[in-house]
Amino acid sequence: MSHVTPIFTDLVRVETRLYNAVSARLRAEQGLGLGQFELLEIIDRVPGCRVLDIVGELAITVGAVSKAVDRLVAAGWCLRVAHPHDRRSSVLRLTSAGEEQLSASRPIVESELISLTAAVPPDDLARIASTLATLRATLEAGSHGRPG
Repeated sequence: MSHVTPIFTDLVRVETRLYNAVSARLRAEQGLGLGQFELLEIIDRVPGCRVLDIVGELAITVGAVSKAVDRLVAAGWCLRVAHPHDRRSSVLRLTSAGEEQLSASRPIVESELISLTAAVPPDDLARIASTLATLRATLEAGSHGRPG
């Protein structure tokens, strides 16, 4: 086994535990999971956001994103609006309820992540962040891990 395999295992386990813990708190306090929060955040941040923008950012399938967006629409947090230049596509927009949900959820996510990572010294956390940003950029530039 290479020296990288245990690092990968730790990375995956840490991500899973952080994700589950943050999602559980968010669901308990706001009634939405972390996956829904992430979608709302992307829709809010990306001008003229489309399903394909979310697919590119999260590296999950079009079908998975489309179904997740359908659930946001059903919850009243998002709208699909006709794309002004492409009739085959729609633009995603947050509703006022979606904006309120996102605004109320952001501090919960942030405080839970701060609490869960408190045992890691700030300098170490900064190095981890830098290393992960480099690795992510390298993987994304090479189109590694895209679905399909």
